[in-house]
Amino acid sequence: MKLILNVSDNIKMTHKTIYHKDFEILESDHDFTYQKELTDFLDSDNSEFDQNKLNEIVLWKVNRYAKFESELIKLLNSISPFDTELDVQKTNQILKLLLRTKGVQLAMASAILRFRNDKIYQIIDQRVFRIIYEGEVLKLSNSESDKNIETQIDMYLRYLNDLKKISQDLNIPFEKSDRILYKADKRINKKIKIKY
Repeated sequence: MKLILNVSDNIKMTHKTIYHKDFEILESDHDFTYQKELTDFLDSDNSEFDQNKLNEIVLWKVNRYAKFESELIKLLNSISPFDTELDVQKTNQILKLLLRTKGVQLAMASAILRFRNDKIYQIIDQRVFRIIYEGEVLKLSNSESDKNIETQIDMYLRYLNDLKKISQDLNIPFEKSDRILYKADKRINKKIKIKY
């Protein structure tokens, strides 16, 4: 059975379809390795849907699912949500593990830390970065090299330190500073696009 599509005469279809004379299914077409561990879990899990399962499906579809090692989760939970002082050594250790996790870059790592303790961590993103650093643009490499990870950690620690001072100068709460400055940048720089 051939599928009939309503296609304008002005549009020339150039891609091949299942109806192309050379089309065939190869053995390799059966080998679906996209996010294999999560795919296998979702395929075999017959439990009822809940928010967590729906989140896993959404993250699977947008290819943003990150599998965290138990050691990293334990370290994240060792950060007290009530701490008010940054433990630089622990932060370094956690960030190294986060930045080596597939699907996690510095902005995501900082979001994870922020939701653990917003009194010592804030999210780093392009808007907040550009509003506090005149003439600078946040450029992050995906490289997992030790040097790149160290550079990103140093940048984030500098950012947190500067953000603390700026929060005091602007008389805004540090724990809300990323959100306040994000909104301020959207307002005052709305005509200047962010480059992703």
